[in-house]
Amino acid sequence: MRPSRLRFVLPVLLAVLAACHADTRPAPPPPTPASATEAAATSGGNLGPGDVVEVRVFQEPEHSGTWRVSPEGTIDYPLCGKVALSGLTASAAADALRDCLARYLRRPQVSVLVREYNSQKIFVFGEVQKPGTFPVTGEVSIIQAITLAGGFTKLAAKNNTLVTRVVDGQERKIRVPVEDIGVGRERNFLLQAGDIVFVPESFF
Repeated sequence: MRPSRLRFVLPVLLAVLAACHADTRPAPPPPTPASATEAAATSGGNLGPGDVVEVRVFQEPEHSGTWRVSPEGTIDYPLCGKVALSGLTASAAADALRDCLARYLRRPQVSVLVREYNSQKIFVFGEVQKPGTFPVTGEVSIIQAITLAGGFTKLAAKNNTLVTRVVDGQERKIRVPVEDIGVGRERNFLLQAGDIVFVPESFF
């Protein structure tokens, strides 16, 4: 082989050999995201009495812990006293605590996770398989609520389902045609926390 051609081929062979000996191990997996439970705990509806929140303050264990929202909608928090959380989202609650702690700590990093949603509930009674009280976060449709209660009994008057809801301090009763919703003849109906769903008995 001519020296000029050897000078051209040799670098190519060295590159091929280097590629063959390169590390072929798979790349490390990306960082594991937060679990679904923790992701759900940082989102959802507004806080209310009876809810349990976990407060985390970075590098401040004495200000981290778990609190239950009182019937007045507050928690008794170190340095801050009674802090009103009722009606706030977890993110807004973190902001409220951060604003308070900022008067005592330098640039506090605060996060709030909801461990129990006890204030956000719906009630399902009547001709369903498993009547009872069910915690909810976010929007829940009437179909989902009936499913949570195990579905209808054979005696259920599905299209005469009643939803009792408090609007401006007054109770309203709303007839919801659940059977028609289930087959697509009517639009779905979204429930709110505190709604009472009653499925009457059919007499036909």
